Amino acid sequence: MRFVYRGIFLAGVSFVFLVSCSSKANSGNPNSTNSHPPPLDTKALLAYDPSHADKQIDDFMQELHRTRGFNGNVLVAKHGKIIYENAIGWADYLHRKELNINSQFELASVTKTMTGTAILMLMEQGKLSLNDDVKKFFPDFPYDGVTIRLLLTHRSGMMNYVYFTDDLYRAEHRDERKGISNAQEMALIAQYKPHPFNQPDKRFLYNNSNFMVLGSIIEKVTGQSYADFMKSHIFQPAGMAHTAVYSKAVYDKIPVDVVGHDRGQWRYSVAQNFLDGPVGDKGIYSTVGDLYLFDRALRAGLLLKPATMDSAYVPRNPMLHGHFSYGYGWRIFEAPGQQVIYHTGWWHGFRHIFLRDIKDDITIVLLTNLSNGSLLKLDDLFKITGMPVVRKSAYKGNGDTSDD
Repeated sequence: MRFVYRGIFLAGVSFVFLVSCSSKANSGNPNSTNSHPPPLDTKALLAYDPSHADKQIDDFMQELHRTRGFNGNVLVAKHGKIIYENAIGWADYLHRKELNINSQFELASVTKTMTGTAILMLMEQGKLSLNDDVKKFFPDFPYDGVTIRLLLTHRSGMMNYVYFTDDLYRAEHRDERKGISNAQEMALIAQYKPHPFNQPDKRFLYNNSNFMVLGSIIEKVTGQSYADFMKSHIFQPAGMAHTAVYSKAVYDKIPVDVVGHDRGQWRYSVAQNFLDGPVGDKGIYSTVGDLYLFDRALRAGLLLKPATMDSAYVPRNPMLHGHFSYGYGWRIFEAPGQQVIYHTGWWHGFRHIFLRDIKDDITIVLLTNLSNGSLLKLDDLFKITGMPVVRKSAYKGNGDTSDD
């Protein structure tokens, strides 16, 4: 029995030693589960008591609604706490459906922030390089020298697929009710070889084609649909329970209640068509609360390593009006000691702005479904919250924010 006890003792010591070594090894491994940031407490982050709403912000938003026709949802947070949120107006004017705080909006170009995050995630996983040429994934792609990095920074020189495809469908009398998929769009580009605007890396040219191609690369690299990859790798890890990708190539009718209204008038409700099929440049539907959770997940390092995230916020184009540039899927405002990372969106009657003050930890989300220019009148909101005035003509020149 003495030898049995001795054997058990030695085995126990060996086990403790192995566990100790394994624990130490994991503690030094940045990819180990032990070093991964804890999940977000989404319930605590989304907690909000309307009776404690910031009165100045509420007064501003009610005035914006009354005088400028603001119709949409708004969330403002500072230092990890929501200080104001509201749903103002109609989700669907024709059927008299009111907005609620969990109403899902087509994010339009705000989608690009998540597509860019997914691409950088695949880079971290070693599944692609930012220097990879598009032809590595799509050999029949008709343009030479277009890399993932150039797509992320809108420097590819590509034509805009939205206008190319719209013209093609009209000229050939194609069915405009059924959405076209990313794979079908890439095949059209390969077949017709539309003339590019300019040579790759010649200049910044904001263009939906860049992120539609990035969405296509995500599908090619992962073997998943863009919708499935984004759900499992972005939405679920960030706790974004009210966010999804909806494409007209998959859905005959997009399953959301919020209707886009164009030209600043309720009578121009926009019906989705074949151009609501491609995703990556658009196609994500979400809420103000879920965009706030996306912001918190990025800040917490849940989706990307801090160094990778920082690289996305580096201006990759010459500054416009001395303050504005574009990084990897994000618009950038910079001033001495200040940096706001943001994106705008404008598509089929939806118009949005999603702003993140990195230094002072302020987040502003405004999602609207009545495209009327009300989001161009936010100076006082910026001043109330302490965020820099993110409007190009507020500094010098007469820039606008209509290139979405």
